[in-house]
Amino acid sequence: MGYKLQNLDGIGISSNRITGTIPSYISNCSYLTTIYFDSNGLSGPIPNSLGELRWLELLDLFDNNLTTESSSVGLNIVSSLANCRYLRELWLSNNALNTVLPSSFGNIPSAIGGLQELQYIILANNLLQGSIPNTFASMISLEHMDLSNNNLMGRIPKSLETLLYLKFLNVSFNKLSGEIPSKGPFKQFGYLSFLSNEGLCGSSRLKVPPCNPNSNSHRSIRRLLWIVLISIAILIVGISSVGLHKCKSKKSISTEVILFQEMVFPRISYYELQQATQGFDSSNLLGTGSFGSVYKGIFTNGSSFAIKVFNLQVEGAFKSFDIECQVLRNLRHRNLTKVISACSNLDFKALILQYMPHGSLDNWLYSENQSLNIMQRLNIMIDVACGLEYLHYGNSIPVVHCDLKPSNVLLDEDMVGHVSDFGISKLLGDDRSIAYTCTMATIGYIAPEYGSRGMVSTRSDVYSYGIMLMEVFTRKRPSNEMFSGDLSLQSWVYNSLSNTPDLIVDSTLLRAEELQLSQKLQYISTILELALNCTVESPKERVDIRHEFVIEDYY
Repeated sequence: MGYKLQNLDGIGISSNRITGTIPSYISNCSYLTTIYFDSNGLSGPIPNSLGELRWLELLDLFDNNLTTESSSVGLNIVSSLANCRYLRELWLSNNALNTVLPSSFGNIPSAIGGLQELQYIILANNLLQGSIPNTFASMISLEHMDLSNNNLMGRIPKSLETLLYLKFLNVSFNKLSGEIPSKGPFKQFGYLSFLSNEGLCGSSRLKVPPCNPNSNSHRSIRRLLWIVLISIAILIVGISSVGLHKCKSKKSISTEVILFQEMVFPRISYYELQQATQGFDSSNLLGTGSFGSVYKGIFTNGSSFAIKVFNLQVEGAFKSFDIECQVLRNLRHRNLTKVISACSNLDFKALILQYMPHGSLDNWLYSENQSLNIMQRLNIMIDVACGLEYLHYGNSIPVVHCDLKPSNVLLDEDMVGHVSDFGISKLLGDDRSIAYTCTMATIGYIAPEYGSRGMVSTRSDVYSYGIMLMEVFTRKRPSNEMFSGDLSLQSWVYNSLSNTPDLIVDSTLLRAEELQLSQKLQYISTILELALNCTVESPKERVDIRHEFVIEDYY
């Protein structure tokens, strides 16, 4: 292959069932810049020859069965890549690296610190040992580092405080000890970045004991706290390995913002909308809702947008239009649908929204022709959590969505999730934490206090999020005919989770031939435990998105 494809600059074979080893002659493709081998069944060592790809910018070997060996190949698992001086992204998580090496081997090589262009280093969910090299401080471009779920020991190098661009760090579930650095980027990291490292100490906000000789008495208390938090932590650990596939560079995000700023129209006429939708023809219909229909519109400049036309004959449509305008005009977040413009007169009201080519999460969950794997579902649900966190805490006036469900989560061209449809949202102004409404949302997703008393708060959104989390991983709607009488989606999950979790998890996520089937089932089980914590009856006892989720702002 290598001799015939010497000018090849990219290989992508993600999410297939390819097995075998990575051929050493891949280095003959000397102009390769990107390699996507993620989510396959590749095994054996990572070939040393990858270090000969001098132009390599991205290497993604995430979620395979790659190992290291006690040969020279194994000892250079990552150090050979130190020759790839243009490498920006290194994804090696969810493999079996260091499974057959004795304990003296498997350390993360210090030579990796020479990669000054590296922005993402993802080594989570392996069996790596040793310490975090001090040379990591030399990776001056580093933005995202995930070393969680390994066997790393020693201190977190204080020299990492000099990494000015570091936005995300996860060293949870290791055996690290000593004081957690407190300066530079460490000021912004929460306690989930350091979870389950018994020997760490530092600031009380990180839920670790202070750094003094008498801190051992606190460890049993912290262990109990970790048992409570572990379901949330494992969800974040799983997500953090893949979450940033959605935003591989700051440039793409900033370009998107600039693009939409340039495309905002000061005014769009009814005639333009009619022309863009071919007279609101049914062939352009994307979907219908309680207050109207959504059409795809292609404008004269070639731009595609979604046009939400309100049915003014329906009671509440006028109010719904006003609420969406009020809520969305000041919201800017990559996980919320963007309003481009509006068209309004006495007889016609419409919103022009960002077009989502992959439709809704609901369509994907219940499609007969396409499906989402576990990582895609995790990705989308953390997108929803990011959007909710912004709604609840990212503005001077908190916003309660009030109708969170899979059909109101839309997917763009990169499968990034966007929360949509704010037609019955509530603004919690005047320092209120609770509001009351007569408008009912979708049965099955609404919190008990919402359904019985019309009381809504940010915690009622958390309840809906928990229901949706169960639905996403069981592929069962809360309105499924099997749920009747005392049996609900929550009670079904609760009763089955401890003994027969495999019977409630969506069968498309679990293949009997998978080598890591039990580990995957354990991860999904902890996700469902988190969902149950979101849906407890008392609002005060539900998960608080601001405190329990590690969320990186992309707006």
